[in-house]
Amino acid sequence: MLKIKSQGLPLTAAIKIPVPITPPITNHVATAQYNFMQPILPGLVFDSSAVYKDWIVLICMPVLTCTNPTFIVWKTMLKVFWSFWSLSMLALIASPSAADGEDWPEFRGPTGQGISAERNLPVEWSDDARGTSKNIVWKTSIPGEGWSSPVLREGRIYLTIAVGKEDGANHGLKAICVEAAMGRILWTVEVFTPEDFVRIHTKNSHASPTPLVEGERLYVHFGHLGTACLDLTGKVLWRNNSLAYPPVHGSGCSPILADDALIFSCDGASDPFVVALDKNNGKVLWKVNRETDAKKTFSFCTPLLITVNGQKQAISPGSNVVCAYDPKTGREIWRVHYEGYSVVPRPVFGRGLIFISTGFDRPVVMAIRPDGNGDVTKTHVAWTNAKGAPNTPSMLLVRDELYLLSDAGIASCLDAKSGKTHWQERIGGNCSASPVLADGRIYFQNEEGLGVVIKAGREFQKLASNPLNERTLASYAVGDGAFFIRSEKHLYRIQRQ
Repeated sequence: MLKIKSQGLPLTAAIKIPVPITPPITNHVATAQYNFMQPILPGLVFDSSAVYKDWIVLICMPVLTCTNPTFIVWKTMLKVFWSFWSLSMLALIASPSAADGEDWPEFRGPTGQGISAERNLPVEWSDDARGTSKNIVWKTSIPGEGWSSPVLREGRIYLTIAVGKEDGANHGLKAICVEAAMGRILWTVEVFTPEDFVRIHTKNSHASPTPLVEGERLYVHFGHLGTACLDLTGKVLWRNNSLAYPPVHGSGCSPILADDALIFSCDGASDPFVVALDKNNGKVLWKVNRETDAKKTFSFCTPLLITVNGQKQAISPGSNVVCAYDPKTGREIWRVHYEGYSVVPRPVFGRGLIFISTGFDRPVVMAIRPDGNGDVTKTHVAWTNAKGAPNTPSMLLVRDELYLLSDAGIASCLDAKSGKTHWQERIGGNCSASPVLADGRIYFQNEEGLGVVIKAGREFQKLASNPLNERTLASYAVGDGAFFIRSEKHLYRIQRQ
């Protein structure tokens, strides 16, 4: 019997059949342990169900079951290798990559602004039709269609998918849970079964809004088709499909949480509004009409929750207007007018300014001071810049630099305080996914599956171009020492190996 102490918790390993080793640990360490032991013991079976998410422990191994009846022959050798394994795993967990990473609970991560605290992430990766790959831990086929971005919590990834009638009896809108360590689909649950799907844009899907996970609850949103809450085993706790409105091109806004309020915009062909549901039961807490003079009232923008002078604000851009709402009551705090519709990029906030892009037909980046009241169009717009402004990808604020990625694949770096352009360079391809910052680098992804990595800074420095060779419109999730990238047909885990 081998016992080790880690963070005051005992870790016990018994040399017998089966070989239970408890308590469990981070999933990628468990995978590394299995990969190390499997060549030693032919017939070794990996049971990932033993990787529990609730233990705060740094080393252990999942249940290993040996199906080879000649296991006794290996027993002495196993003891020798077991000692080596113990030392190697202790060395492994001392590195940051082996420790539990941050969760990525909503669209654009913990801050909602594409910023990750993860370290030791890969700069290069690839996957091609010849079967060769680099830094790709796994690649899992995802059924149905959907462009919701992955979210991550404690070793599990959550997505939404839409399955059409042409696929037979499984027609519907579904939530799916994937194991982050191995890429195994743990469960798929049908949430809504609409009679039919409306016509949508070729770049959209019926499962484009990104889920949100908080505590032991998963919130999934399908625009005009409904919103629901599930527990993390896939049990549906409540549904709300009472908020009907006429969509244009489908849905795209993801929900946010502000205390007990689940907030999202419903900007359709007419009578746009913003609404908050009680996260505990799905009932409407408040609903406010979006007052706008736009002829085209449809937009797809995810709100951003900020705090200004101790007061929370839900910033929600729509057609021709961005509004700040009190998340408790829905009261409009301030508004700024502009010309633009079909607004997609999520706002970013910092340095005392809220940054938005105004949408079609000619997007303009606006920097707004969010400390006003009423219509502050003439008093609180700090600067504007139309050069390289995005229609779809959200922006990225890193210290005093604001990074843009246009739909045409042109990246720009602006001074956040003045709007002055530091540099502008072509990344290539058409772009929809929003960039992320991690480990001092900025990661872009174009629609053709090419990931481009640059160094964050006032001088442009390209580090790598990484092909996946599959259509990609969803944004990254970052956590557990890895990137999780959703393509048209697959979900990837990309990590240094």
